[in-house]
Amino acid sequence: MADAPPTEIRKLFILLAGYEIIRKSGCIRGEQPHIVLAVPICCYLMETARGYVMYDTGLSSAGLADPVAARARYVNKTFPGVPVVLPEHEVLTQLEGLGVAPGDIAEIVLSHAHGDHTGHLRDFPNARITIQKLEYEAAMADRGRLNFAEYSDPSLKWNIVEGDVTLMPGLDLVLTRGHQPGHQSAVVHLERDGVKILTGDVADLLENFERELIGGSMDDPAALASIRRLNAIARETGGELIPLHDPLFVQRARLAPDHYA
Repeated sequence: MADAPPTEIRKLFILLAGYEIIRKSGCIRGEQPHIVLAVPICCYLMETARGYVMYDTGLSSAGLADPVAARARYVNKTFPGVPVVLPEHEVLTQLEGLGVAPGDIAEIVLSHAHGDHTGHLRDFPNARITIQKLEYEAAMADRGRLNFAEYSDPSLKWNIVEGDVTLMPGLDLVLTRGHQPGHQSAVVHLERDGVKILTGDVADLLENFERELIGGSMDDPAALASIRRLNAIARETGGELIPLHDPLFVQRARLAPDHYA
């Protein structure tokens, strides 16, 4: 990364796409379960020399319209409440405000295949979808999952990668297993604002990285190794960790229509 060519990433927008209600013990293993957080759901838009790129697509509000069905779908031991997606959180509305039409999105990078990251996957008809091979295989094997139909849609254009890859100069994808079998994070190089590390769901809170503590994970050793790896990248590059679900960070971040460049 140190000798990378000039970046092709011109702007990075953080889209606040709603909130999830989660016990803090779901974010940091061992925390008191009666502490409940409203954590943001974020996704990201990059304006690049090759067109618009999304990292994740947020949560669709379509599954929240029926309160009874929404509780059955989203509420469980870890998540005691239904997600909140207000009109101003709608991803497509925010993109419209930035002058970006669904057909303008050329690429989607999926951190992983959970529903709060894939909600608008089928709303971008021209997008190629870059996903790790391990994650694609896990998603396709789990036919019982709530959003299996999203992944099995034959119109989707998948770009299946393995391990660390450079998608374009200035956009490096890093395999960060643990939360899911093929989770990937993104290291974004910007001319003015430096390196921004989109952590995805490696960990929910900056506190996870500061204390090197895991949260929800399918593979605990891999999850801890991924936290440590992103910390190392931040040290090596002088980069900033951009957590997807941290409620304190999102309050001080530059949210769309503001941006990093």
